[in-house]
Amino acid sequence: MKVSSTIDTEKLNALIEINTLINSNYSDVNALLAHILSSAMKLVEGEASSILLLDPHRKFLRFEVALGPKGIEAKKFVVRTDEGIAGWVVKNNRSLIVNDAEHDPRFSPSVQQSTGYKTQNMIAVPMCVKNECIGVIEILNKGKDREFDNGDLEVLEILANQAAIAYQNASYLQISRDEIAALQDQIHHERGYHTLIAKSPVILEKLDIIERVAMSESSVLILGESGVGKELFAEQLHLKSDRRSGPFVRVNCAALPEGLLESELFGHVKGAFTDAVCDRKGRFEAAHQGTIFLDEIGDMPLSLQAKLLRVLQDRSFEKLGSSETITVNVRIVAATNRDIEKLVDEQKFRSDLYYRLNVLPLYIPPLRQRLEDIPSLADFFMNKFRREVKKNFMGFSEGALSAILSYSWPGNIRELENTIERACVIGRPPYIKEEDLLLNIRSMPVNNAEGDKSLKSVINLFKKHYIQKALEDNEWNQTVTAQVLDIQRTYLSRLIKELEIKER
Repeated sequence: MKVSSTIDTEKLNALIEINTLINSNYSDVNALLAHILSSAMKLVEGEASSILLLDPHRKFLRFEVALGPKGIEAKKFVVRTDEGIAGWVVKNNRSLIVNDAEHDPRFSPSVQQSTGYKTQNMIAVPMCVKNECIGVIEILNKGKDREFDNGDLEVLEILANQAAIAYQNASYLQISRDEIAALQDQIHHERGYHTLIAKSPVILEKLDIIERVAMSESSVLILGESGVGKELFAEQLHLKSDRRSGPFVRVNCAALPEGLLESELFGHVKGAFTDAVCDRKGRFEAAHQGTIFLDEIGDMPLSLQAKLLRVLQDRSFEKLGSSETITVNVRIVAATNRDIEKLVDEQKFRSDLYYRLNVLPLYIPPLRQRLEDIPSLADFFMNKFRREVKKNFMGFSEGALSAILSYSWPGNIRELENTIERACVIGRPPYIKEEDLLLNIRSMPVNNAEGDKSLKSVINLFKKHYIQKALEDNEWNQTVTAQVLDIQRTYLSRLIKELEIKER
């Protein structure tokens, strides 16, 4: 590569070092871009900078990374490809030096007006792969009131070309990893299991309990509101037990009428009733050597509860219409969202069955009591549904994340999943916005009805998630992250310590 004499030795050495770094072992796309941008700012001595990437349909540019005094505000905007300096660079696939931005007709002041950060001069360079522009690197305001020159332009063009190739390679790697992860999730789901997302201390404590009780043969009763994920915890009990290689059979006791439920659980022989045209194996028999999960056990008819009690005690039963006793080796995990003790008091549920099921009770708290899980669950569902709707969402806007954390989620995880799916369907990339969620925040109480303490916990959780995401995007470089967040590095370090933010 021929290098112009306008590039001094110091810049050339820095450029060689940067190119070595960005083409070595970077697999995190956001960390790669943040490193490129930070290096570009140092090379040409700019005060602010950004990398804007083209959307797949080439209709707009989004601020993928923005550093400087108002970087975090700039990331909220998208720029049409027919406006501004960046749009001109994309349209013409040419670099541009603008040393008097205010009087340049190509300059659009919209971002400047919103952020309050004034652009005096700037340099913009296309990021190209095989002569096709995929984005733009912009550096704003040369230090000490100087002007950008051709030496700066040449340095930035060399870096932009190498950066574009490295970015595309990192993107391909990330796409491959996402596809592999999606296939693994699909295989896991096809086997009947779901991904369990857990960040909150209360749920991590429940998983620790599951680790300890999974190896026993005792029955487990899982309690909790509808939609909290009781089935997922039943799956974990099975997967962590010695029965993991055996079947995991699920039965919803509220989904079938009494006659069909008895046949579903215990099977029947030919002629047992009008439609019994052949012998049928029941779910208990199918779960032999494994685990049976009886969901909504509180809705089981009293007449069937006696038969279930016998299975719990003797592991034996007779098929419907048969006198032959069948013995099975099966562990029973039951779940209900009803107040089962109240049902016992009202004689709607057998007390002896309740005590046999309730050997190891496990209460799963509602989502509003496990705030730390909400951002991770929202990210998981967004990644799941953005693939299905074929939209490249990058995350949630500040307003959307605040709304998600403030809402009380009466429908728990099931409602959160449905909300994120709906937002992915109706929303427009790059970010899911508050209005895409269609949440009636004003009609719902704040997440925890604990007054000021609850408000403080929600705000701190928002800060923690937002700062951790920024750190991850910038490969845990606190100096760069502080620039992105527009705060002092010492203040960022204090927040990391106070909020107990740790590298995952």
